[in-house]
Amino acid sequence: MGTPAFPNLGKHCSVGDCRQLDFLPFTCDRCNQVFCLQHRSYINHKCPNANQKDVTVLICPLCAKGVRLVPDQDPNITWDSHVNTDCDPSNYQKATKKRRCPVPGCKEVLNLSNSIRCRDCSKEHCLKHRFGLAHSCSGPKKTDSGFPFGGLFSKSQKSPQSSRSTSSWWGSGLMNSVSNFRASAESGIQKFSNAATEAIQKAKNGIAESSSTGELAEQCVQCRARFSTVSALIDHVERSHHQSSKPAPNRVTIDVCPKCSRGFRDPVALVEHVERDHGGTSLA
Repeated sequence: MGTPAFPNLGKHCSVGDCRQLDFLPFTCDRCNQVFCLQHRSYINHKCPNANQKDVTVLICPLCAKGVRLVPDQDPNITWDSHVNTDCDPSNYQKATKKRRCPVPGCKEVLNLSNSIRCRDCSKEHCLKHRFGLAHSCSGPKKTDSGFPFGGLFSKSQKSPQSSRSTSSWWGSGLMNSVSNFRASAESGIQKFSNAATEAIQKAKNGIAESSSTGELAEQCVQCRARFSTVSALIDHVERSHHQSSKPAPNRVTIDVCPKCSRGFRDPVALVEHVERDHGGTSLA
């Protein structure tokens, strides 16, 4: 078994007709014997403990509960033990009855993904009938102070019974709420527009915060004179410092050669003249 360098390497298959030397053997987790690649499965090596860890569950037709069959035990004994101790026929209706949408004519089966509980009538409905108008909701039993439309419910409870249907009550209530919300939004926008217009007008007139107290907040950067408004400062600069701030006219500078007194506008031309005509020296 193995190789001369590794004599303990590999094991023989436990199947009597095989006995193949496998260097990567498989150990069965049920019978704990070693097998080759061909006989590694339970069926191929006929494992006697193949069903030891199997989980088999039967649904009881009386109580709709799951009954697990115990390995190495007669299923009839397991069944009799369940019927005599744990079986409750009253649970069958709870386990098998399907929840459906309470709206008349709707046959939608409710589950965790398609059911919504109405916060007014506390009943679960399908997605199609989740709104109050769709399932003819009668309104909340008690007004919730945190609900934004609570005033609508209180008004409707104080009003006498009339021939109007529930759908018309919901429609009028929602329309009144929308109109009130729109009016409050328009009022807020108007206040904001007035404040913005006033701020822009103050900026245009050059009114500073300190002008109301009589202080001279604006100062000229040239003569250090102070003014109360920006417009007065601008008029002062245009009237007093406009002529001094004008740029000087363009002047032409002429460079004269120290040897021959020849004038040049370009200093580069003067250097070239000295190097060419006077041997590269400007000494007189």
